[in-house]
Amino acid sequence: MNETIVKQEKNNLLEIIDLKTYYPIKGGFLRHTVGHVKAVDNISFTIKNGETLGLVGESGCGKSTTGRTILRLLDATDGKIIFDGKDITNLRGKSLRDIRKDIQMVFQDPYASLNPMQMVGSIVAEPIMNFSNKSLKSLKGEVMELLRKVGLPEDAYYKYAHEFSGGQRQRIGIARALALRPKLIIADEPVSALDVSVQSQVLNLLKELQDEFDLTFLFIAHDLSVVKHMSDRIGVMYLGNIVEIADKEHIYDEPLHPYTQALISAIPVPDPRKKNSRIVLEGDIPSPANPPSGCPFHPRCPKAMAECSLSKPALKEVKSGHSVACHLY
Repeated sequence: MNETIVKQEKNNLLEIIDLKTYYPIKGGFLRHTVGHVKAVDNISFTIKNGETLGLVGESGCGKSTTGRTILRLLDATDGKIIFDGKDITNLRGKSLRDIRKDIQMVFQDPYASLNPMQMVGSIVAEPIMNFSNKSLKSLKGEVMELLRKVGLPEDAYYKYAHEFSGGQRQRIGIARALALRPKLIIADEPVSALDVSVQSQVLNLLKELQDEFDLTFLFIAHDLSVVKHMSDRIGVMYLGNIVEIADKEHIYDEPLHPYTQALISAIPVPDPRKKNSRIVLEGDIPSPANPPSGCPFHPRCPKAMAECSLSKPALKEVKSGHSVACHLY
């Protein structure tokens, strides 16, 4: 299937339009589909060339599913994924393979995402070998240069992944993602499995590589301080929906959605003289298999109104560059 050329704003590398990713629930003797887990439920956003969009929210809100759907590791149930002016939502075969060169992923767990039976040189060279006729031997110099750029010694080429620490393994994963010189990197909680002392090193490395290789990032995380450090704009997800999206200064200094306000209030303040008025949300996150009617956040929202249980608010721009899905606005 050939990709469709789509009219798109020139600066946008990625445009997500009404994206849905549902997982079927099977039941009964014949295992018929009896319902769906609405992991991603009708979200839209854009990422400009060279920008980092942070995607933040509680565990289970659909962040990682969004990233994997964009990468086409999962099929979208509905909506469109426009990448570099092309509709890649339903690509198959060679067309999908070709687009994979331009979108790569850094996975959350550096222990599970690397093959323990391969030498590091082979791990990093494999993407290049998949898209060219070059041999491992001919790529040795290029791979060693990639290892150097991510802060690993050249002798790492001859070692196995299990010989390295978590932070070093994540550097190997970053080198592998860079091997094909992609346009977009989806970083799925790339530092959450690492020691705090190592996290800042990996984050700073990603920022340096972004400048050097002219990369665009979708940065997925649940740590708000990490997202603020890395991102230009931030999208806040709740129960498969984007409830607020704006540049990082507006999100942190002037959050509009009650859920975003609760998240921001939970960030520790390093100054003991300052008191942080914490917003404590009551109740549990509803199941994405049976989301509440109306606004998905209304059962836990301290500012909920009667209208909130009746109709789902659309994500709309209420200030320049600041969009929110809330009946309060």
